[in-house]
Amino acid sequence: MNYNSTKGFIINWNFLLSINYSIFDLSIKNSKLTFIQMKLLEGKVAIITGASRGIGSGIAKVFAQHGANVAFTYSSSAESAMALENELSAMGIKAKGYKSNAADFNEAQKLVDDVMAEFGNVDVLINNAGITKDNLLMRMSEEDFDKVIEINLKSVFNMTKAVQKIMLKNRKGSIVNMSSVVGVKGNAGQANYAASKAGMIGFTKSVALELGSRNIRCNAIAPGFIETEMTAKLNDDVVQGWRDSIPLKRGGTPEDVANACLYFASDMSAYVSGQVLNVCGGMLT
Repeated sequence: MNYNSTKGFIINWNFLLSINYSIFDLSIKNSKLTFIQMKLLEGKVAIITGASRGIGSGIAKVFAQHGANVAFTYSSSAESAMALENELSAMGIKAKGYKSNAADFNEAQKLVDDVMAEFGNVDVLINNAGITKDNLLMRMSEEDFDKVIEINLKSVFNMTKAVQKIMLKNRKGSIVNMSSVVGVKGNAGQANYAASKAGMIGFTKSVALELGSRNIRCNAIAPGFIETEMTAKLNDDVVQGWRDSIPLKRGGTPEDVANACLYFASDMSAYVSGQVLNVCGGMLT
């Protein structure tokens, strides 16, 4: 941009067009500036566990919008999984749903083998599968404690173990573990859930230290109150009470969490590993 005393500031368009934008490509069309969104995950293959609904479904959609080929798991809702697979495929990427239990070590390995046979690679792993079985400690059964730890935490070990060899061979990869603000601060009535999500944070930091020398990054996301199909079943007063307690005065959306996953999965976070990103509207401030 140059300054002329009679014409004021003169824009050098050739100079502007020579700038390499990492997110937006600048072009001129019909004498107007048009911003074309670049796809941050173009050609990458992502595995997302527990993606047939809620946060997982939101992550799958955002990844597909950014060019990723998506392999996702579901546990029982085959109809929802098929609908998601069709929606993702319509975006011009390759998508496939797998009925698989990530908490089972052998099933996790078989899943990754099947994805490799179908997609040819794994660049990103999103460990999102999880359940809750809330109760006060004095009323919590051993079975409920073990089940939450198995599905929420052991699944992360199983899946990370299964993709590790692929990423080590590629000398690159991104692993994102879905923790929770409850794993950071705890919550009465959720000792099992808090333990599983806190354990996930410790696992994340350890994996980041172990695999960092091979350019494999591992980070965690700690969502706060995210409004999904599950929270829609709660009493309106309860939901509003949660919203009022959050500094931003609203619940989060699956897309809010998905955008954080996009950051960790893409090269935008190439120098970020072993971190926990709170996506909670300021709840933990």
